[in-house]
Amino acid sequence: MFKTVSSRVSFPDMEKRILEFWKERDIFRRTETEMEGRPLFMLYEGPPTANGSPGIHHVLARAFKDIIPRYKTMKGYRCVRKGGWDTHGLPVELEVEKELGFSTKRDIEEYGIEKFNQKCRESVFRYVKEWEEMTDRIGFWVDMDDPYVTLDNNYIETGWWILRSLWDKGRLYQDMKGAPHCPRCVTSLSSHEVALGYKENTPDPSVFVKFAIEGDIELATKGGGKLNSADMPTYFLAWTTTPWTLPGNTALAVSPQAAYSVVEIEGDQGPERLIMASDLVEAIVAEPHTIAAVIQGSSLVGTPYVKLYDAARYGVEISSFQASEDGGTPTLQPAEDYHPKVFGADFVSLADGSGIVHIAPAFGDEDLQAGRDNGLGFVQQVDLHGTVTGSYPFAGKFVKDA
Repeated sequence: MFKTVSSRVSFPDMEKRILEFWKERDIFRRTETEMEGRPLFMLYEGPPTANGSPGIHHVLARAFKDIIPRYKTMKGYRCVRKGGWDTHGLPVELEVEKELGFSTKRDIEEYGIEKFNQKCRESVFRYVKEWEEMTDRIGFWVDMDDPYVTLDNNYIETGWWILRSLWDKGRLYQDMKGAPHCPRCVTSLSSHEVALGYKENTPDPSVFVKFAIEGDIELATKGGGKLNSADMPTYFLAWTTTPWTLPGNTALAVSPQAAYSVVEIEGDQGPERLIMASDLVEAIVAEPHTIAAVIQGSSLVGTPYVKLYDAARYGVEISSFQASEDGGTPTLQPAEDYHPKVFGADFVSLADGSGIVHIAPAFGDEDLQAGRDNGLGFVQQVDLHGTVTGSYPFAGKFVKDA
């Protein structure tokens, strides 16, 4: 009944004995077949991609996945654990591109999309044996004999059926959102795909830009006096780390609660005024300078300014956000022109920059939402290859070069 237990336990040997015991008695299958009539619990495993070897992070993820069905089994459920293979997505394509020595989407098109897709289909099951061995070795119970595979027509048709069902129930609608984009692959990216090649500390120039206040605008100051921009050139000073989006500028954002200083300096063309957050003046402007006035951010809201680049002049299509007839989300409509202005926003930071944010609704979800909320113009001067369009002096260049 009892036997001596060695004080020198070999955990690998113990695991091996347990795994052999499970296999000899078909324990995994019996947890399903001998539980007929019990409440059902299904696990569809989020499928891995088998075109690469499994790593330690896959072991960790599968340990987490394994805990829940085992717990449910002990609670009396009949657990069905369905394995699968993810055979779509950019990682598969990138692996094949490396093998073929391709560096652009055009290379794929010249090679032949059908041939390229076939290469991808062949590659996705390359490491199945290693995955199966790892799955057995870590004691992860999942049905890999009859997996679901995302390239099977049955699976794809199920996806279309789901979409059609949502459509029939009125659950689908058309809208816009900002998404990461790869100009090399000419495709939008998921957050997972971005992480595959994300690099920290890449050089990105930050620039301060002067936006000229338009006409003879009078700015009410905190002291009750008035400041006229006609007698001295006056600019909003904005800051951005994405200078290639500047041709798409259609607005500036300020913090309504913050104080903004009108700073007089000697510019290249003579005396001029710069408007910026009071908290940041000393970090930005060198001596000598004079604080001519202090203005509440809310007083700047609605102030028009001169376009940094006139999209119409450079042959770029203009759109604007217009309220929909049913009062829903504003939609993007063709427009002949746009009138840039200042608006108030909670996201304006006074930690760095100038306290005035350059807004280009065609670039980034936050700017896009600001465009919707404030009825801003929309200028997209970059194509899907990352090249500046239109007749700008820097047109035809890649955004980072432009």
